Amino acid sequence: MKVPFLFLIIALCGQLAAQTRSGQNSPPLEVAAPASVGVSPERLARIDAMAQSAIENGDVPGLVALVARGGKIVYHKAFGLADAATGQSLKKDDIFRIASQTKAITATAVMMLWEEGLFQLDDPISRFIPEFRNPLVLVRFVDSDLNYTTVPARSGITIRQLLTHSSGLGYGFIESDERMRLLYRKAGIIDAWTTEEAILGDNIRKLAELPLHFHPGERYKYAEGLDVLGYMIEILSGLSFSEFLHSRLFQPLGMNDTYFYLPEEKAHRMVTVHQPEGDKWVKYTGNEYYDADYPIKGAKTYYGGGGGLSSTAKDYATFLQMYLNGGELNGNRFLSRKTVETIMGFQMETGNHAHHGLAFGVLNGKAVAKGGLGSEGTFYWGGYFNSQYFADPEEGIIGVILKQTRNQKSDKTSWQFRQLVMQSIDD
Repeated sequence: MKVPFLFLIIALCGQLAAQTRSGQNSPPLEVAAPASVGVSPERLARIDAMAQSAIENGDVPGLVALVARGGKIVYHKAFGLADAATGQSLKKDDIFRIASQTKAITATAVMMLWEEGLFQLDDPISRFIPEFRNPLVLVRFVDSDLNYTTVPARSGITIRQLLTHSSGLGYGFIESDERMRLLYRKAGIIDAWTTEEAILGDNIRKLAELPLHFHPGERYKYAEGLDVLGYMIEILSGLSFSEFLHSRLFQPLGMNDTYFYLPEEKAHRMVTVHQPEGDKWVKYTGNEYYDADYPIKGAKTYYGGGGGLSSTAKDYATFLQMYLNGGELNGNRFLSRKTVETIMGFQMETGNHAHHGLAFGVLNGKAVAKGGLGSEGTFYWGGYFNSQYFADPEEGIIGVILKQTRNQKSDKTSWQFRQLVMQSIDD
């Protein structure tokens, strides 16, 4: 990319930095009686029983659950412990590591810039990050030192492929092939978050040097594409990815508890990640690839678009409500309704009665017959530390359930919660 063109892009972004006002004026989420929006309070109470049973059975140490319909919060409760070692009770405004729930936020930021005419979805990412020119595809590893052979990729990686996990990139710390995990580690790749001193751009340029799993666009494979796009946003905006999200998305949405790294005065609200040990819950400290004490310690310099954010149930529900409103909230237009349609449209087949759009998994008609998942068009995802969310545009309903566990022996709340939310509709 020529430098003058880069400066032109940054200048254009600066001119358009303020969020546009909308002719629509949907109010922020507020609490209302369930019956006022066609939800049964008695049926919602079944979520209480589910949560209490999960804690008593040792499935989770605690959880926060939120249900909203028609822009009204009809259920928002906390159960169990935020920290088992101290006995600290969980509060409904406590802050959770949302891990891969970050991805939809990053994709939204990408599409906000797309709306400004700065790129097309099928543009090669090498237009903005030249290190991705001439990618290579792995053929095989040839020895125990992780040397490998490659062939040139049939095409470059596009922005659309990064959004849809079809770029051919991998995800080091969750790779099924141990050799690929070790290759990413040997190269010093940060997969999602870190307590070490690191910069997003440095990491992505190293990632660009590694071989792809397959030719771009060939198939779906969960990957680090959203981290790459976080760096692209920095290049296009002239801001750090964190600054972009806070100024363009979080502040105007009123997501006041969503951060890569918490302010010191909010650190006490961060929920501990737990794992089971015998019949107790103990602090989970991570593994050889990452430190689970992020984001409350360490260098606090890395802004991972694929998994670095922390948030609350209400903040994330606010983000989802903007989508249910067709891209608007509180009189601010974040995305056009037509852009939201594109984001939800079919991009890649993923199985499980769903496709991947540009930001979410999206249910098809077969999911309705399966039962308990929502209407056709319901969009959803989750996070590495056992959090889940969904939003059903047909019913105008949102469900967010936040937990912080790894290596849990069982956790039925992951499917029970959505099923219980849908059965509470009473209109």
